[in-house]
Amino acid sequence: MSKHFTTIGLIGRQGIRDVSDTLIAVLDYLQFTGSKVLVEQETAKSLKGRPCDCFSRTHALAHIDLLIVVGGDGSLINAAHNAVLYDIPVLGINRGRLGFLTDIHPQDVEKKIGEVLAGHYQEEKRFLLQATITLAGKAVQTGIAVNEVVLMPGNVARMIGFSISINDQFVCVQQADGLIVTTPTGSTAYALSGGGPILHPQLDAIALVTMFPHTLSARPIVVSATSRIVVHIDTYSLSSPWLSCDGQARIAVPINGDITIQKNAKALRLIHPLDYNYFETLRTKLHWNINHHLK
Repeated sequence: MSKHFTTIGLIGRQGIRDVSDTLIAVLDYLQFTGSKVLVEQETAKSLKGRPCDCFSRTHALAHIDLLIVVGGDGSLINAAHNAVLYDIPVLGINRGRLGFLTDIHPQDVEKKIGEVLAGHYQEEKRFLLQATITLAGKAVQTGIAVNEVVLMPGNVARMIGFSISINDQFVCVQQADGLIVTTPTGSTAYALSGGGPILHPQLDAIALVTMFPHTLSARPIVVSATSRIVVHIDTYSLSSPWLSCDGQARIAVPINGDITIQKNAKALRLIHPLDYNYFETLRTKLHWNINHHLK
């Protein structure tokens, strides 16, 4: 029997009318069902004066047992960085462009949320990556990623020289614009546009996709999610590159520094309706279903 949720957190992207309207519809429905609802402080500004109890992203999350996100996949990923710290499951209402993670249509809000509150849903776990930057063996900074860890040029648009080792075995040296290290969740995001493979969400695997490599033979590599990946920034690199986790704050990586990427101990708990179908999502979002219109 699936767990019944009693205290619901509500969060959404601000400044977009459609998101505001959907947030109000979700809040009204949740209050109608008698659920206890806490709205994220900044999100509450989009509710046009509707009375509500609030929470901050850094406090009160421990009292929430389901987080509903209204927006696109980016909004859900931003919220997930906080939710995973408290092991809070996340449900997405799609008000973005793609919606690989936010899979409930706004027109189905009452029906689908009602089913979830009644305990009729699927729960899926998506693993995260952890990236640690070290210099001379000393940790400089760390970050976590639901989608991907990206190595990119710094303030100067120059190719990056780096080497890759996996589980202490040397793989290759590359000169390229960067590197995308992606989870299965992120395989339909930035890595897809870079020519990477689509990984089913339940695969325990990580893909490495080189960005604009200075060689014709570079191809994406898929390895076990238990792998320990080390990217070394070579000394002949002319400027320090940046590292970004899920497109959030960029971190400067020192020349001769190492980036260690491996599976994080925590996982994102995603809630889906019972009729959720991953391959249907792929067909719809990537327009794989257009051929049947051709005669």
